[in-house]
Parts: sequence; C-alpha cells; structure tokens
Amino acid sequence: MSNPSAYSLNSQKVAQATEQWLQQRGVTKREIAHLALFLQKDYFPELTIEECEENVDAVLSKREVQNAVLTGIQLDILAEEGKLLPPLQDMIKHDEGLYGCDEILALSIVNVYGSIGLTNFGYVDKLKPGILKKLNEKADKPIHTFLDDIVGAIAASASSRIAHRKQAEREGVTDPPLD
Repeated sequence: MSNPSAYSLNSQKVAQATEQWLQQRGVTKREIAHLALFLQKDYFPELTIEECEENVDAVLSKREVQNAVLTGIQLDILAEEGKLLPPLQDMIKHDEGLYGCDEILALSIVNVYGSIGLTNFGYVDKLKPGILKKLNEKADKPIHTFLDDIVGAIAASASSRIAHRKQAEREGVTDPPLD
C-alpha cells in the first residue's frame, strides 16, 4: 500500500494540463460548447453558447474527466510517434472498428452525468457533428482515436448537466444535481 503523504499532485496543475492539451490538439472549449448546444437546442431554444461553455467548464473541472482526457490524448500521441507495441499500435493508428477501448474511456466521462449523457454520447458519436468530424478524419497524423470520443463525451456530459439544471430551474430547486 502506498503512503498517501509521500505523493501529492496539485489539482490545479492537472486542470491546467487538461485545458492545455486539448488546445494543443486543436480543440477549444467553445467547439465543445457548440456540440452541447447542438444536442440541447431543440429542448431549450433559449440556450446560449455561453451557457453551454459554462457547462463544459463544469464538466472539465471534474478530476475523473481530466484523467480521461490526459490518458486518451497521451495514447493518441504515443500512437502518432509509433511508440506502442503491436498490434495495439496499428489498432489505435487506424482507429480499428473493433477496438472499443476509446469509447470505453469516453464512457467513464459520461458515467458521471447519467443516462442523458450516455444517449447523447451515442448520438454525437454516430453523427460526428462539428469538431468531431475534423477529429475523426483518418489521416496518418494527427491521430485522434481517443480524442474524438472524449470530446463527444464532454459535450454529451455538458448537455446532460444542462438538461438536469433546466429541469431543476422549472421545479424551483436551488441546488440542482450533477454539479
């Protein structure tokens, strides 16, 4: 068993690395917010992109989400550099159809936000709107096998958070779920 006092990672450093790595991989919070808006605009026509971005920020503030983002991006980078062992290298490089670990990692994000997040993730994963279309292009580099699913999961989670908060507003609840 490890000694908890011997190791301590600053949570702010993890949050900053998460945001920095997303930006370095060509993903902005605004683009993720546009996906959340796409998912919720039919249900809440008054929803703004700023509200969606606030919810994306809330999702990205969760350590479980940050861990998934950092892990997925790192695996994509290692695949770009050819540093994974076969056959994993080829599966990730080519975004192998039967390789589902990228979706499983993304599901660790939506699991924080309930069934609405899960169904929204499946929907955007199938349609690939907005930034997801660009990330899902199958060129040699950059590789985004994990990142496209992670971005979809963040957007789906933000849309779930929006739906729960809007319902809480309707009910006059001051402390909505899924913060």
